[in-house]
Amino acid sequence: MFLVHDKAGAIALMIAALCFLGTWPALLTLLERRGRLPQHTYLDYSITNFLAAVIIAFSFGQIGSSTPDSPDFLTQLGQDNGPSVAFAMAGGLVLSMGNLATQYAWAYVGLSVTEVVSSSITVVIGTTMNYFLDYRINRAEILFPGVGCFLIAVCLGSAVHASNSNDNNAKLGSIGHQIETFDVENSLQSLTKRPGNSFEIQSGLADEATGQANGAKVKVGSAEFLQKLEERRAIKIRGSKAIFGLGIVVFSGLCFSLFSPAFNLATNDQWRALKPGVPHLVVYTAFFYFSVSCLVLGILLNAIFLYHPICGLPKSSFTSYISDWNGRHWALLAGFLCGFGNGFQFMGGQAAGYAAADAVQALPLVSTIWAVLLFGEYRCSSRKTYSLLLSMLLMFIIAVGVLMGSSGHRKS
Repeated sequence: MFLVHDKAGAIALMIAALCFLGTWPALLTLLERRGRLPQHTYLDYSITNFLAAVIIAFSFGQIGSSTPDSPDFLTQLGQDNGPSVAFAMAGGLVLSMGNLATQYAWAYVGLSVTEVVSSSITVVIGTTMNYFLDYRINRAEILFPGVGCFLIAVCLGSAVHASNSNDNNAKLGSIGHQIETFDVENSLQSLTKRPGNSFEIQSGLADEATGQANGAKVKVGSAEFLQKLEERRAIKIRGSKAIFGLGIVVFSGLCFSLFSPAFNLATNDQWRALKPGVPHLVVYTAFFYFSVSCLVLGILLNAIFLYHPICGLPKSSFTSYISDWNGRHWALLAGFLCGFGNGFQFMGGQAAGYAAADAVQALPLVSTIWAVLLFGEYRCSSRKTYSLLLSMLLMFIIAVGVLMGSSGHRKS
């Protein structure tokens, strides 16, 4: 079984997890803005998210020799470790609920503000819980200032969203359209309507200044461009109250703050729930059970939402889902990215402390970079918005560096 024992290896895993976990939300947001039903997208995502855990378990979890204290994945499946399995599956359930909630929150308050608010709740609650569960192996004098830097970045992120929303409202007001809240993360590519009310993103990176919708060229970031993007999204939010979307974000943040401490309890048994002589769950076995519960809940809830949709979405069916190949490859890729990102986070946390591994909650840094470079967010915005955006990115970089610098070393 492959285990990470050094701080450098743990930090490398955290950086990889940060990149993966910051990328998959952008892919799902892109699909929603292309008009694909979130139920279809999340079902695809759930499948590959689970497959990532299986791949990790049968590769890293089976490499090398198996010992009584650190059995390999297959050996541990037959052991009497029910309490730890329950903690792992509970962590998977709350993560799945959080991910599902954010998929709808992105539509109401946008990718950036959803990620920064939910991440802030995760850092404040989850990191503090992990610090004490890990018997304070992380350096508190570094860890908690890092949390403070993270919260400053979150405040800046909220200011960026407010400023950008004001910019968009001003643009739309110029053509007689007023919206309560609107946050675009879409592509520098052109959007073309396809038969069947689905939309396809076509290559347009060569001409960054223009987009094309229904045969008419419009400037990316202009009022006309924003209006047409709003018309194409799956979840229609005009007339909805911002507090509803923020409520979803807070719920998702509370869920995210609990999944890592639950996984910590599953692998380290701080509450002494296992019988004497039973080895702790290794990270790969715990992650497998964790992902099983993610898969079950994700499929169950979205199967219900197919026939009883929420947020004003149209009804669908399993037949429609199976035949919907519009953007499916992006949803499958998002599942793999999230699965491997979570796995790497847990591997790094087991080696260097789960509180330090919460540095991956700086994932809004990556999501914002994707939004700016590939999805055209903040184009044609004000200088105030650009200044706030740069300040947010710099503070996120400082925050993730400080949290990783607090890494400790877990004793066997």
